[in-house]
Amino acid sequence: MNEPFIGPDGKARCRWCGGAPEFLGYHDHEWGLPVDDDQRLFEKLCLESFQSGLSWRTILAKRENFRKAFKQFDFNKVAGFTEHDVERLLQDAGIVRHRGKIEAVINNAKRAQELVKQEGSLAAYFWSYEPKTDALVAPQTVSTSDESIALSKALKKMGWKFVGPTTVYAFMQAMGLINDHTEDCIIRSKSQSTRDNFNRP
Repeated sequence: MNEPFIGPDGKARCRWCGGAPEFLGYHDHEWGLPVDDDQRLFEKLCLESFQSGLSWRTILAKRENFRKAFKQFDFNKVAGFTEHDVERLLQDAGIVRHRGKIEAVINNAKRAQELVKQEGSLAAYFWSYEPKTDALVAPQTVSTSDESIALSKALKKMGWKFVGPTTVYAFMQAMGLINDHTEDCIIRSKSQSTRDNFNRP
């Protein structure tokens, strides 16, 4: 069960990236590399909320459609969306047409604006929840952490929606707040090196 996925280059990677052809590039070039760009952070948190109850393959396949539908996830633009936009998005077959999740993105865009005013940037706030240690306890066998639970509670208290601890943990994994590549994964050292040289916001 814990056998690694062997890529086309013959090198071992996290088992999950063998689940679909499009996962390999995402795994090698995005997942686990630290991000400090507010727009990308907002996008990922939104996409993780859309994934709730679905597969990441479904969301990844529709990512460009999501970006087009939500103005590249520029939260300053999305915050101005109206009920007319909600109805428009509910007719968009290129995305996941779930009213609650669509409305949550618009709500969260407004909360993101508030958080930027309060903290200076989303990055500064999210990275304040980075675990103090990079110890690999149980990579990819857990779905939450103390930090994801704490961040989830804090966001919910501020009015964010669809940001449960599992969603937040997946967000932290993908955005490099933790290095959750398995020990035998060829990308783990790349992720760690990038994290070591990353200037925390």
